Amino acid sequence: MKPETLAADKRPAQPGPRRARPASGGGPAGRRRSRRRTLMTITLFLLPALVLFVLLVLVPIVLAAYASVFKWNGFGGLPTNFIGLDNFTRMFQDPVFLGDLWRGLLLIVLSLVVQLPLALGLALLLNQPMRGRAFYRLLFFAPYVLSEVITAVLFTMFFSPERGLANEMLSMIGLEELSSTWLSDPSSVMYSVFIVMTWKYFGFHMILYLAGRQGIPNELIEAAQLDGASGWKVFRHVTLPLLGPTIRISAFLSIIGAIQLFDLVWVLTEGGPIHSSETMAITMFTFGFGRYQVGYASAISVVMFLISLVFALGYQRFVLRRDTEGAITGMRDQR
Repeated sequence: MKPETLAADKRPAQPGPRRARPASGGGPAGRRRSRRRTLMTITLFLLPALVLFVLLVLVPIVLAAYASVFKWNGFGGLPTNFIGLDNFTRMFQDPVFLGDLWRGLLLIVLSLVVQLPLALGLALLLNQPMRGRAFYRLLFFAPYVLSEVITAVLFTMFFSPERGLANEMLSMIGLEELSSTWLSDPSSVMYSVFIVMTWKYFGFHMILYLAGRQGIPNELIEAAQLDGASGWKVFRHVTLPLLGPTIRISAFLSIIGAIQLFDLVWVLTEGGPIHSSETMAITMFTFGFGRYQVGYASAISVVMFLISLVFALGYQRFVLRRDTEGAITGMRDQR
C-alpha cells in the first residue's frame, strides 16, 4: 500500500452537514405559549401584593375622597348629606388647620437645617478609622429601632418640669434660668418635639449617608489630597457632590415624614397645649375619632394626600430627575 493511501486512511473523517435545529419552543406557537406561561407566573406572584394594595391603599383613598363632600358622623351606612366643598372651605378658614400647616413647615425647615446636617457630620466622622467605630454606629442608630410610642414615653419623663432630666442637667451646669416646662409651654413645645424627632430619626439618615460615603471610591479622595486640596475642599468639591443622590433621598424622606407626623406627637402632647403642637394628622384624628365629624376629617386626609402627592411628583420631576435618569440609563446599559 502506498504511503499516500495510509496517510489518507489516518485522516479524521470530516463531519457531515449539520441539521438546523428547530427554534426553542417549537416556532411562533411555542414562543406564544412561553410568553403566556411567563405572564401567568408574573401575575400569580404580583396578585397578592396587588390585592393588598387595592384594599389597603386605593379603596381608602376613594372612600375618603367620597366622604369628604358629605356631612357624616361615620355611622348609619354610607353618607347621604351632601354638602359639596363646604368641608374644604371650613378647613382653610380654621385657624387650627392653618396653624398645622405652619407647624409642619417649621418641622421641615428645622429638619433640613439641623437634623440632616447633624446626621451627615456624624456619618463622615464615623467613616474615619477609630477604635470602637462599630459600637458608635450601633449606639447612634439604636434610637431609630425604638417605636415612636416608647420614644415619646421616655421623653415625657425626660421633659418633666418637676423631676425631669432636662431641667436637672441644666441645674447641674449652672443654667437654671434656661429651665422650662418644655412640653407644657406653647412657645417651646414645638422645639421640644423637634428634639425628640431628631433623637429618634437622625440615626436612620446617618446610616444612609454612611452607606453613600462608603460607595465613593477612596481613589478620588486620595487624588484630590495629592493635588493639595484641604479637608474642606475635598468635602466641598468631591464628597458632597457624590453624596448628592443620597442627600436628596434623605431630604425627601424627612419632608414626607414631617408632613405625616402623628404618633410621636400624639403620645407626647396630644396636640396641646392649646393646639400649639398639633399636626394635620392629629387634627384629622381628633375630628374623625374624637368628635365623629368623619366628613371633615376625610377632607383633611384628602388635603394631606394631595400635599404629599404634589410634593412627591414635583420633587421627582425637578430634584430627582437627574438621579432617576442615570438609574434608567444604567439599567439599559446592563441589558
